[in-house]
Amino acid sequence: MASFIYHVFTSTAMLSLGLYHLIVTTRNHLKSPREYSAKPYHPFPSSSAAGARRYLQLYLIIACLFIAFLHQTLISADPDPLLKGRTPVHRFTSLQSAAVLFLFLLLSLSLLLSETTSLLPFPPDLFFGVASALFYLHYSSSSAAAAVQISGLQAKCDSVSAIISALASLLCFILACQPRLFVADVGLGAALLLQGLWALQTGLSLYVEAFIPEGCHKMLDVVSGVEGSTKCDLEESKLRAAAILDLAFVIHVLFVLLIVFLIYGLIAKTVSIRRSFGSYEALPTLTTAAVGVEPNHIQMKSLTGTQA
Repeated sequence: MASFIYHVFTSTAMLSLGLYHLIVTTRNHLKSPREYSAKPYHPFPSSSAAGARRYLQLYLIIACLFIAFLHQTLISADPDPLLKGRTPVHRFTSLQSAAVLFLFLLLSLSLLLSETTSLLPFPPDLFFGVASALFYLHYSSSSAAAAVQISGLQAKCDSVSAIISALASLLCFILACQPRLFVADVGLGAALLLQGLWALQTGLSLYVEAFIPEGCHKMLDVVSGVEGSTKCDLEESKLRAAAILDLAFVIHVLFVLLIVFLIYGLIAKTVSIRRSFGSYEALPTLTTAAVGVEPNHIQMKSLTGTQA
């Protein structure tokens, strides 16, 4: 149960971050396309420039990363009766994930220090470059975990998560080189959103009986969350479970695309309405005082060259 709660927590954090990034990025681009540039984070609106709300997003990210780091560190001590050779696979993969999360935590702290103090200037291109490297490390960690998993079901979930991390790494690298590329910035938000949905799908497929594919089951003698705790005994069941997860991934991708189009359409409509009914200056009007003509008085020009 604890492992499923952790996946729900991860999914909620990633979904919130991805949705917020998509909304703010799209709004900033539509409001001023010429001045648009990708930013490491988007502060919340606040009446005071130095208010606590301005950096609330960074505080939340740091808190979530710290909780995730503690979780991965603590579960690495769980007993793992399933060994490949003489290596406790679960312990090493958990510590590797904890190390990657700790690096993301350091990156977030560095960004917070850069924004709140002058001790550590952190330009956006450097941030995206470091983020690209960290997402690549997460891709490597997930790929390694998938390669050593005894459970084919969990290996499939880890491999898909690795693909999403590789996509996020590529998009961050593009933004480090081309910060004005709106498509890459939107793609990064969509990748975060997709990672959040897949974290939820992983938790459901591995730890909730109603969502575990037919032919697969949880092993009662293994701690939930330890590698191999959910297995498919028959080869046919493994192939069927992999096909179901592939279908679920495609559905998640379609859902993310639908969200991106919906957000863009709604914000574009809102921005166009504001432009149509925005503030305007009244046209100048000539007053009688300005032209020096009194009301109800018409000046007649004398006619010359005429006879009475």
